[in-house]
Amino acid sequence: MRDPILRVISAFKRLNSRDLRILNAIERGMAFHEIVPVERIASLSGMNLGVVLVHLSKLHKLGLIWRNIGPYVGYVLTTAGYDCLALNALVKAGIIEALGHKLGVGKESDVYDALSPAGSRLAVKFHRLGRISFRQTRRYRAFIGERRHISWLYQSRLAAEREYEVLNLVFAKGVHVPRPIGHNRHVVVTSLIEGIQLVRLKELPDPEGLLLSILEDIKIAYREAGVIHGDLSEYNIIVHIGDEQSYVIIDWPQWVSSIHPSSDMLLRRDIRNVLNFFRRRFGIKLDVDRVLDYVKSK
Repeated sequence: MRDPILRVISAFKRLNSRDLRILNAIERGMAFHEIVPVERIASLSGMNLGVVLVHLSKLHKLGLIWRNIGPYVGYVLTTAGYDCLALNALVKAGIIEALGHKLGVGKESDVYDALSPAGSRLAVKFHRLGRISFRQTRRYRAFIGERRHISWLYQSRLAAEREYEVLNLVFAKGVHVPRPIGHNRHVVVTSLIEGIQLVRLKELPDPEGLLLSILEDIKIAYREAGVIHGDLSEYNIIVHIGDEQSYVIIDWPQWVSSIHPSSDMLLRRDIRNVLNFFRRRFGIKLDVDRVLDYVKSK
């Protein structure tokens, strides 16, 4: 199956400044309208209605917006349209130069290889919170506040902002995570993520050493950064086996503070998930309660 990002890149190359102004206008309008009226798009873009209609037709043909014809004619951004806005901002900021092949796909994200203007390889993560179920994304409601209309793109943007925030917190403390480089809307850019999911590895050069290092990261994140991953398992630990065994912990948008009401439960669950995997796969047995006491100790 052809990767949808190829269509996004093709469309992005055909956009001009007016196209991007209209996409931005629709994005702003979606904060208050489920379907943004054409007249509202013209007002927000500061452009003549006739000109706007021409550009809307182009953007619709490119698959960047979706048109609704009901009580009134209106538009919303598609996933591709939102991708283009984020990519434009990241290119203008000098963060990325080119997007490459897909590195991985999850229930709520797609990750791609990329190049910086200086030629460094990067990882670009697109959050896709609406892909599985819109109702699943309501777990982010507590962080959204009293906003009346919560679009899927706003929730994806919130997840990216939260992940970028926590990556900066824990990276500064020395936790093994990708180095955060930048973000815009629903996209987070980090250092390149190389390796294989822990769950796919049948053998490791030093499984006990890896386990102890992961537990130390959990402790540092909790004690020094005040952060709990909240969804840690063998699926979001990426291991690279080269001259040395290394790893990174990914997928942080569900993190919680160490003072969160559910912090103890989530910390225990993260620890239990990791210990259960290493017990099943490598026969390493550690007691959850003893590890929990170690993580919480000074």
